[in-house]
Amino acid sequence: MPSNNKPEISFTSEIRVRFAETDPLGIVWHGNYIQYFEDGREAFGRHHGIAYLDHKAAGYTTPIVKSCCEHKLPLRYGDVATIKTIFVDSPAAKMVFKYEIYDPQNKLVCTGETIQVFVEDEGGLSLTMPTFFLEWKQKVGLLNE
Repeated sequence: MPSNNKPEISFTSEIRVRFAETDPLGIVWHGNYIQYFEDGREAFGRHHGIAYLDHKAAGYTTPIVKSCCEHKLPLRYGDVATIKTIFVDSPAAKMVFKYEIYDPQNKLVCTGETIQVFVEDEGGLSLTMPTFFLEWKQKVGLLNE
């Protein structure tokens, strides 16, 4: 959790549930929520200047090493869902995101979390935060000057 003196860095985006994402009952198949988390992360990154293409330009990939998802209510074909993506600050060389997905009535449908690590283009795991990530954290107010 971010401490009280650090800002919450989050972004809210929307998706529309496609027919192909539903099961024969017309509800979203549980595995698609991980894709919705990715949609939220992509929107967060574009909005806050830390998109996957920025990682790639700096010589890194950021594979997911852990994901979890807790389902509370179903989404259905045609629903416009809201995804709140929250960056969780960590002193480690990783990116942690929490997610909240809401249905059109603003009811909480799903929560989750993903953890990503930094892997250099040559394939080595980075045990320290890459410079571009430190610069981003400073820009958004997560590091002291």
